[in-house]
Amino acid sequence: MKAIDYEQVISVGCGIDVHKDVIVATVRSSSKDYQTRQFTAYTSSLTELRDWCREEGVTHVAMESTGVYWKPVFNILEEDFAIILVNARHVKNVPGHKTDKKDSVWLSKLLLSGLLKASFIPTREIRELRDLMRYKRKKVQFVASETNRIIKVLEDCNIKLSSVVSNVKGVSASKIIGDIIDGKDDVTGLLTHVHGRVKTPREEMAQALTGRITPHHRFMLKMIRETIEENEKLITKLDQQIDLIASQYEMELELLQTIDGVGKDTALVIISEVGVDMDAFPNQHHLASWSGLSPGSNESAGKKKAPASSTETNTSNPL
Repeated sequence: MKAIDYEQVISVGCGIDVHKDVIVATVRSSSKDYQTRQFTAYTSSLTELRDWCREEGVTHVAMESTGVYWKPVFNILEEDFAIILVNARHVKNVPGHKTDKKDSVWLSKLLLSGLLKASFIPTREIRELRDLMRYKRKKVQFVASETNRIIKVLEDCNIKLSSVVSNVKGVSASKIIGDIIDGKDDVTGLLTHVHGRVKTPREEMAQALTGRITPHHRFMLKMIRETIEENEKLITKLDQQIDLIASQYEMELELLQTIDGVGKDTALVIISEVGVDMDAFPNQHHLASWSGLSPGSNESAGKKKAPASSTETNTSNPL
């Protein structure tokens, strides 16, 4: 069988197969001229990889987006080389012939031929902002989950607080829960905390606040409240760090907030996910596709079928 030679568009490149503890790299300057070395995932070894690539005149590096293991490699190499991070599903090797060495050799071959499609990797500042925003979202979700846990404990002791107030984290509800934790569960005393616009009649409020509260219930409520307070403090610290990093994107934040329905929080999420350099995307369609907002395309025998979901799964975002 005659071998097919592809046009070489990169002079010297390096293909890297990344694993948790082992890094296999192949430096290639032509279809036949290449060498492969194995490194550990420790910083000192990755520095040796960087120096080796420098000595060999490498200009471009290609590696698969394997879990989170590619990130430390990327962080060490990004300042010296143009890095192409590719989705593993796009560079599958021949079935039955898979080894770490062959994977790196195959990546280096595709790299020199210009056959790899790079995933979008934003700048370090945007990646840091993204980490903060995603962690904050996790903490906010956790606080909401713990708030629901409070409602479950109250329901267990037949306190129907969530049935008579719109927000169990409001001022009145918080004071009522605080009294219950402190053992002050007299209904008359609890009703003194009910202020403002409460549509529920006081007689019904009294019935809702009458239950059978045990020391176990008080202990659980206390633990959950302390957990919520600690996480809210963390959220405050995250907000301070987010504001510090986002201060350099004030103009972009203001422009995004001119869109109907987009507030500051949503604008921060948009910037943290797609960055501020739109030159990374050929047009708005590529941006929408990368963001997972493009409808899927499913056509067979000339007939278009409805997509399985309302959005297309994004496979080009490794972060």
